[in-house]
Amino acid sequence: MKTIPEVILNELTTYGQSHLLKFWDEINPAQQKDLVAEIAAIDWSIIGELISGKSSDTSNLVDVAAMQPPVAVRSDGEGVSWTIQDAIEAGEKALSAGEVAAVMVAGGQGTRLGFKHPKGMYPIGPISGRSLFQVFADRLRAINRRYEVEVPLYLMTSEATHAETLRYFSDHEYLGLSPSSVRIFKQGTMPAIDATTGRCLLSSKSSLALSPDGHGGTLAALENSGSLNDARLRGIKHLAYIQVDNPLAQLCDPALLGHHLLAKSEMTTQVVKKRYPLERVGNVVRVGDRVHIVEYSDLPESIAQQTGSDGELRFWAGNIAVHILDLHFLDRCLGQVTALPFHRALKAVEHLDAEGAQVKPDEPNAIKFERFIFDLLPRAENALVVEAKPELAFAPVKNATGSEVDTPELAKQAICKLHRQWLRGAGVKVDETTKIEINPRFALDPSEVATRTHDLMHIAEDRYFDCESPEKLSNLH
Repeated sequence: MKTIPEVILNELTTYGQSHLLKFWDEINPAQQKDLVAEIAAIDWSIIGELISGKSSDTSNLVDVAAMQPPVAVRSDGEGVSWTIQDAIEAGEKALSAGEVAAVMVAGGQGTRLGFKHPKGMYPIGPISGRSLFQVFADRLRAINRRYEVEVPLYLMTSEATHAETLRYFSDHEYLGLSPSSVRIFKQGTMPAIDATTGRCLLSSKSSLALSPDGHGGTLAALENSGSLNDARLRGIKHLAYIQVDNPLAQLCDPALLGHHLLAKSEMTTQVVKKRYPLERVGNVVRVGDRVHIVEYSDLPESIAQQTGSDGELRFWAGNIAVHILDLHFLDRCLGQVTALPFHRALKAVEHLDAEGAQVKPDEPNAIKFERFIFDLLPRAENALVVEAKPELAFAPVKNATGSEVDTPELAKQAICKLHRQWLRGAGVKVDETTKIEINPRFALDPSEVATRTHDLMHIAEDRYFDCESPEKLSNLH
């Protein structure tokens, strides 16, 4: 490619970004082709609006003075007219009917964990060493078996994780899932903008400084990849959404699905009680009859510290990025430009200067734009908040060993603690220091543990329950 395509040149000129082609004559034809592809993939009208300030993240801003704690289904079932068992039965009916698909967001690298691969490949099994991807694949396989269905998995990666994730699934035979029911696709990207000039930054002479467009990019990526159409053709009505870094996330949980269905909700979000007032999680709140999530950085400390007459935090509900979304609701949102506004963040972004020299700034120099999936909540009819006990549903893997919270070690401990409780509930004595890991293909929940461990009396050594037939339990006595 020797000449610059006219349509590209005209568009960049229109939006004041023609500097992106400054080094055109210094790069080879393959690099020119890649640069043109990057530029062509960007909606420059949106970039122009974001730079000018005409398009902003103000549409979903919350009036802090009007905030109230959310109306919620509490973990004991209080707050609604139906029972937890009613919810489980409704959720199981939807699963058996093949109306549910799984959406997993897995765009992050394991850099903060000292792991130079996609975070989904991180070995989190306390005994088995199973990866995060494998943990969820095993759960889906167990769900498929129990409900005699094939729950499709829509897995969103990023530019940084896509190729390696594809290889991982291919090399590991899709972790036992049917390849025809796994769709792996990339989220979109947005260019970084110089905070002073409003000009897009280059990361090299042949590439823009791009970053993922946030988990809110899931909707557009699902549509652009054909995954939403695939779901429509399969008769899917509900999407169960999680992020890959929480191994306790109960993907396609029947109870959560059932609460969503019985409430006739278009979008349901699962929450846990915040561990402390200033915990770095989104705060789920209510304004009027609408549910919103307010980022921890946007919630004034004085409000975060407020308590009720019972001494509990007034704004107690922490977002754990587990949602149920109706397909018809997403279809409606696709036609609403403002449904998922872009949020701005000032970041330090490495880039080329006007002379082509690499610049590594010490201070934030650029604006990044991203979307948040939870911005759909206030647009949903009958949006529902459902509380889960953190020990059952939340053990995020975000920080490196040695950190105080959200480390792999703490997640592994949480898995072992939960599975010890399952066995004890089935009447098995388990020593407190014993590591226990139960593959969901052995037992998906406590009730199934009870039916499969009736011959066990006492476990004093670390055990991984990975088998599928009770006969294999003979060596565990």
